[in-house]
Amino acid sequence: QVQLVESGGGLVQPGGSLRLSCEASGFTFSRYRMSWYRQAPGKERELVARIYNIDSRKIYADSVKGRFTISRDTAKNTVYLQMNSLKPEDTAVYLCNAANTYVALEYWGKGTLVTVSS
Repeated sequence: QVQLVESGGGLVQPGGSLRLSCEASGFTFSRYRMSWYRQAPGKERELVARIYNIDSRKIYADSVKGRFTISRDTAKNTVYLQMNSLKPEDTAVYLCNAANTYVALEYWGKGTLVTVSS
């Protein structure tokens, strides 16, 4: 049974930090690229950060470059998103995604809510 379980969300003041975690199970983690998306109320889901499994290359949305860092620990089947200098516009549900484009398989977590507010 495939599972992606996010954790680490919560309420934080502007300028603060949070670290999100996504623990994967039920598939071969090392064969999947891992991504974090977010969806704010009334807005479309957007890609925040991605880390590739083959070369660990990372990409970020322009809005989070220099503030967010994605990483993965294959031994723990976990992907992380370190979020610093948080802004109110970062408020959203953050969702973990695993994708293997060679076999056209993709999985989603249920998300964790991040609220940035004073």
